[in-house]
Amino acid sequence: MEYIQTDNALKPAGHYSQAIKHAGLLYISGQLPIKPNSGEKVTGEINIQARRVFDNLKLILNQAGTDLNQVIKLVIYISSVELWNQVNDICGEYFVTHKPVRTIVPTRDLHFGLSIEIDCIAVCH
Repeated sequence: MEYIQTDNALKPAGHYSQAIKHAGLLYISGQLPIKPNSGEKVTGEINIQARRVFDNLKLILNQAGTDLNQVIKLVIYISSVELWNQVNDICGEYFVTHKPVRTIVPTRDLHFGLSIEIDCIAVCH
């Protein structure tokens, strides 16, 4: 088991790991729309928040030596079911031909009043 940690402001604020590589898989903890260089929370439109989260996932995947094309499962938490279509469209921007399995979970309030959080599992050799 190997702990993966980017060297930026995405470091966990609680008792958990950013990502763990084990048995050829990478497990990434839930990521919020936070700017990696400043730690500033990205608020506003869901499109902006979602793109920030996917870009953050890309940073962590790259740190572990893999990429979005190796993601096999996404779990996306959104603060309202009304955001589903917009989030689905953003997924299509990041996963053009590759389609990982995915769950979108409409929930209530997310941490810091943000609208989206995503965790994932990827193949990592």
